[in-house]
Amino acid sequence: MTAVELPPYLLTTGTAHRGVSVGVAADASSTVVEMTVHGRWSPELRDQVADTLRMCEAGPTTGIIIDLQNMGDLHGVSLPFWTHAARSGRLGSVLLLALCLPTATMLSYRLRQSDGRQPLVFPTVPQARVAIAGRMSPTHRRLQARLPGRASAVRTARELVAQACHAWHIPQLRPNAALIMSELATNAVQHARTEMVATVIRAGDCLHLAVRDGDSRFPRLAAPDPDLTAAGGRGLRLVHGIATAWGAMPARGGKVVWATVAPG
Repeated sequence: MTAVELPPYLLTTGTAHRGVSVGVAADASSTVVEMTVHGRWSPELRDQVADTLRMCEAGPTTGIIIDLQNMGDLHGVSLPFWTHAARSGRLGSVLLLALCLPTATMLSYRLRQSDGRQPLVFPTVPQARVAIAGRMSPTHRRLQARLPGRASAVRTARELVAQACHAWHIPQLRPNAALIMSELATNAVQHARTEMVATVIRAGDCLHLAVRDGDSRFPRLAAPDPDLTAAGGRGLRLVHGIATAWGAMPARGGKVVWATVAPG
């Protein structure tokens, strides 16, 4: 499947008619995502959580912290779902999954008594954050810069990509990665008009690019504009066309827009 056949992965908070919801907040690079699950465990809530996990797997996320303090599961019947999530797909091989819930709950007890690969379990979110940070793979190389919400930031963001590709000996990714980073930064300058954080991460043969800004509104794919032919300004349609995948996630006080560039 080509990049243009893939929709953008726009990960938002969803609240169903029964009041169950899954909230999401990413860090500046979208490598660590925190989810908050509200409501009684049910097939409906299970599907919401599963959809959110799949959206996280599509991007650069390497650690997921799930706050279950406000999820109702008296008898711990959600155990099979969480154990399956920890063992399957990227969650079983690359992503770290941490659950936060009171020690006295049946689900916590059943998780701690289960055999095989299980999610990490912590009583509080701060404890999970410390543990996830300590377990993050050192093989992920990262460059990051805090930039003003001005046009000059676009060039600096492109230079960050050039620096990364040179340092990591992957010059073949530089053209597409620089174009994509330029558009992500331009989008932040034109629409968010706030300070931003640009991030470049190498994971295997791929580059993950991310721009965090202070505007919670998600980007939209606009109709092509033939007049926009400069190095920047062609919009997210260019990102949609050349990125392997791209999307957006909520962040505290704003959002993160990310894109993945792969060889070939």
